[in-house]
Amino acid sequence: MKKSILLTFILVLSAVLASCGGGSEETVKVGISGTDTSTWDFVAEKAAEEGINIEIISFNDYVQPNTALADGELDINSFQTVAYFDEFIEERDLDLAPIATTYLAPMGLYSDSLAAPEEIPDGGKIALPNDVSNQGRALMLLEDAGLITLVDNYDGLGSISDSVVENPRNIELVETAPAQIPRALGDVDAGVINNGIARDAGYNPVEDSIYHEDETATDYVNIIASRSEDTDDETLQRVAELFQEEDTKQFIEEEHEGSLIPAFLPLEEIGW
Repeated sequence: MKKSILLTFILVLSAVLASCGGGSEETVKVGISGTDTSTWDFVAEKAAEEGINIEIISFNDYVQPNTALADGELDINSFQTVAYFDEFIEERDLDLAPIATTYLAPMGLYSDSLAAPEEIPDGGKIALPNDVSNQGRALMLLEDAGLITLVDNYDGLGSISDSVVENPRNIELVETAPAQIPRALGDVDAGVINNGIARDAGYNPVEDSIYHEDETATDYVNIIASRSEDTDDETLQRVAELFQEEDTKQFIEEEHEGSLIPAFLPLEEIGW
């Protein structure tokens, strides 16, 4: 009888302890775009040591990670630049907000024959993307490189003729389908290529470009976003802190061989 009572007590105690232990672990669902989970896998390992289970959910577009977050299917997402995010939530009227910055996937200026932007000759040709979002970003890169001047308070939109107010070298800006620019480099003096296409073409955006964006291109820094009501959530804030630790920075630099630039900036610097 005593053994039976003791056994029952042990079973009940074990169940209570197991229940308490299970309840201490929190799950955070993170939405990303694409299949490269390496950095979030690294962060997830650190989070697991603190009882935070990070579940990574991959999408194959740039729409669903935001709509799924707004609908409560995710806790955070991490896949987009602040410029894209700002435009998306305004168009869709979504109550989302960034909680941290992550890295910059730099757009670069590439050339088969030149080593620096200042070597581009008068009347030279530069291929740049023909889609609106990438073209505006490319024009800002060329302005930053000292090749052109844009209208005051340029918003990344507008045609080339309406946006460029000074072109002292009379450079011909050749609008080209983004994916075609790497193959077109033999026909122009230089070309502006976005990060993903450059990497697919075998370029390292930092090492192989003759000029590229850095952390000062704050509109194009990537972010971690949550629902606005959850921006102060302690668990989500802790996940953001784990992402921005020094060892994560080192992992990004080594894993991506410099093609992604860690950019752990205050939210105020990206307009939030």
